[in-house]
Amino acid sequence: MADVGDVLMSVLSTIRVPKPGDRVHKDECALSFSSPESEGGLYMCMNSFLGFGSQYVDRHHARTGQRAYLHITRTRKAKEDDNNSGSGHPPKKKPTRLAIGIEGGFDVDQEQYEEDIKVVILPDRQEVTSEDLATMPDVVRERVSLSMAGIMAADSVSHALQVQQWDGEVRQESKHAADLKQLDNGLKIPPSGWRCEVCDLQENLWMNLTDGKVLCGRRYFDGSGGNNHALLHYQETGYPLAVKLGTITPDGADVYSYDEDDMVLDSKLPEHLSHFGIDMMTMEKTERTMTELEIAVNQRVGEWEVIQESGTTLKPLFGPGLTGMRNLGNSCYLNSVMQVLFTVPDFQSKYVSYFDKIVDEAPSDPTQDFKTQVAKLGYGLLSGEYSKPAPDPGDENGASEPRGDQIGIAPRMFKALVGRGHPEFSTNRQQDAQEFLLHFINMVERNCRSGANPSEAFRFLVEEKIVCQQSQKAKYTQRVDYIVQLPVPMDHATNTEELQEAERRREEGDSSAPTVRAQIPFSACMAALSEPEILTDFWSSAVQAKTTATKTTRFASFPDHLVIQIKKFTFGLDWVPKKLDVSIDVPDTLDLSALRATGQQPGEELLPEVAPPPLMTPDVEVKAPVLDDSTVSQLCEMGFPLEACRKAVYYTGNTGIDAAMNWTMSHMDDPDFSAPLVLPGSSTGPGTTPTESLSEEHLATIVSMGFSRDQATKALRATSNVLDRAVDWIFSHLDDLESMDVSEGGRSAAESEGGRDPPPGPRVRDGPGKYELFAFISHMGTSTMCGHYVCHIKKDQQWVIFNDQKVCASEKPPKDLGYLYFYRRVSE
Repeated sequence: MADVGDVLMSVLSTIRVPKPGDRVHKDECALSFSSPESEGGLYMCMNSFLGFGSQYVDRHHARTGQRAYLHITRTRKAKEDDNNSGSGHPPKKKPTRLAIGIEGGFDVDQEQYEEDIKVVILPDRQEVTSEDLATMPDVVRERVSLSMAGIMAADSVSHALQVQQWDGEVRQESKHAADLKQLDNGLKIPPSGWRCEVCDLQENLWMNLTDGKVLCGRRYFDGSGGNNHALLHYQETGYPLAVKLGTITPDGADVYSYDEDDMVLDSKLPEHLSHFGIDMMTMEKTERTMTELEIAVNQRVGEWEVIQESGTTLKPLFGPGLTGMRNLGNSCYLNSVMQVLFTVPDFQSKYVSYFDKIVDEAPSDPTQDFKTQVAKLGYGLLSGEYSKPAPDPGDENGASEPRGDQIGIAPRMFKALVGRGHPEFSTNRQQDAQEFLLHFINMVERNCRSGANPSEAFRFLVEEKIVCQQSQKAKYTQRVDYIVQLPVPMDHATNTEELQEAERRREEGDSSAPTVRAQIPFSACMAALSEPEILTDFWSSAVQAKTTATKTTRFASFPDHLVIQIKKFTFGLDWVPKKLDVSIDVPDTLDLSALRATGQQPGEELLPEVAPPPLMTPDVEVKAPVLDDSTVSQLCEMGFPLEACRKAVYYTGNTGIDAAMNWTMSHMDDPDFSAPLVLPGSSTGPGTTPTESLSEEHLATIVSMGFSRDQATKALRATSNVLDRAVDWIFSHLDDLESMDVSEGGRSAAESEGGRDPPPGPRVRDGPGKYELFAFISHMGTSTMCGHYVCHIKKDQQWVIFNDQKVCASEKPPKDLGYLYFYRRVSE
């Protein structure tokens, strides 16, 4: 074997020192979930800075020829006794951020692990330690030492992402803090015993930092909180800053800026409090902070315990298909969705059955490859390699009983990849599991241009039939969908008297009033889905006027796997998002055969294909509409897209916020809801795009879904070359596209596709409409933006609860409290 010094000299040109902008993956293997803490440690390529577990480093060497790797291993150290434990002393520093090892975060105990690093030269795995380097020539020692030091000092990609995602959630210094004017009114505030000066409330009290007024906080949408007196005082005086009494400690306090409408920092808080006789250094915490209140409000009484099955001792499960996923900070929505998806055979076959082939064909940087990272996640969940009990920090010998927590997998690379560029999924905020499911399915569609497309398991056609009530003529349209959204008819609750009694007791201030959950029959939800919808402003081509029509929705095809979303989330007073607290008797088996679409009936006449009369003559110049900017702004502030707000104001004739809001709420499900406003009669506008500027990648994506190139071209032209909108547009214009005889370019579809007939539309599977429940995802909390998700999956006739890293046999699966339900087709 050659001398290690000579070998190192021969590969010196391939050893790099990380520069700013280099992506250093020193926490996780690019092809597995191995880490420096795993058995065998992590091998860092000293040229590309990709990390590999011991089972994949030889493969990387064989493919790339790279030989120098930095081997990083970490072993847990036994914790020393904390001398302050139980002494009552406060922590040295207030924890203000996630523990990500940056200034202002938790104190991270760096002595928790012993770290060992050395250079390993492949293929013979010759090792070079720091001590060995000291005896080597200067040029070798300096180059290798700089590379080792640079790699260890560089922020890992996962660490950098955490900092980026959490920085936006850190409180900022108030613009009013530095020059806040305080009145010399001689007022001194006692250290305790506070009351609202208006209503005598003794909790949720805020002191205005300008005049020292002690008043109660805001009333929450659920009736708790205060009586808004502190807010009303600001509206009367304009005094911007208030501190929450009871949260003041030597480390700080909760300060709110009414003007900036956010929790803020006040660097002069000790001075501002001292003005009213309050000494921060002697104050103790007696009230919950706003963060603690947010958590408390999110936890509905009874819901968390029932959904997580907290009242019973659950048996931990381990093995293939029973792997937990670590919560990366509000990533439970992602964990729950991916656990369920990899129970579906289509996803297993696509990404796990050919895992070795996918790894062999992975690009040079597999961390950025969608197929590789999805396959890595699927293999990690199904292989059982990571389904092992998590070590008990206090049990060095491993003699204790297995706990519910697992080592599990931390899907950092996967989350970063699927969330990249998305305004919500790229953050660490809680998200809607249903929205993430659709987002991921959309990514699968884009990345499966050839070969099997597992999202077809969920794809189905919906037939919408509109009947003009005046002429009794009908119009049929079809669209593609992936989820059935089931309405919740609250007026069909079977325990109305109990609900009314509980509400009466709450209004009377009875603190012992029980929490009663509305009992809604599943049959009532299905009836609400299938019953005809009345359209009061329908333009009928048969009578050439607006009239009343009915719209009926049915299944034109039944998918292999059916997803049902219970529409629990709605808006309360002042458009505050809220969640319906309901129990629905969702069945284990489902027969939807009666909801199959029948198409045009014998003797039924169709509405003529005649366009509505133009609103203006072609020779009249189309001018931009004059819109009420204040109404548009109000709608935008509620979170609606700008173009949707402009259309709402335009189509309601600038008649005010109420009319525009009603239009917005009734058109939220329209495929072109966010599309630019195009005036009737205009021949060009935001929706037109010249053919030469269309993205070939977008065209190929749509063609791979079963449409012709001409159809894809038309869709992209109509949506300003935006792929997501083009896909929505094409699915909502199937009838128009299927009747295309001549393409936009003047050639027939057959000519443009080499003589082939264009595909009839998107590929959908069909079969009997009978299903059995195999999984459901539940949500705990008051809205999709907060709370927690878990999922229950039926495996070998046993319900299993997946609660992040906890995987246990379910004793009482709360099937009546689910949010997303997953059914699979059963044979006749």
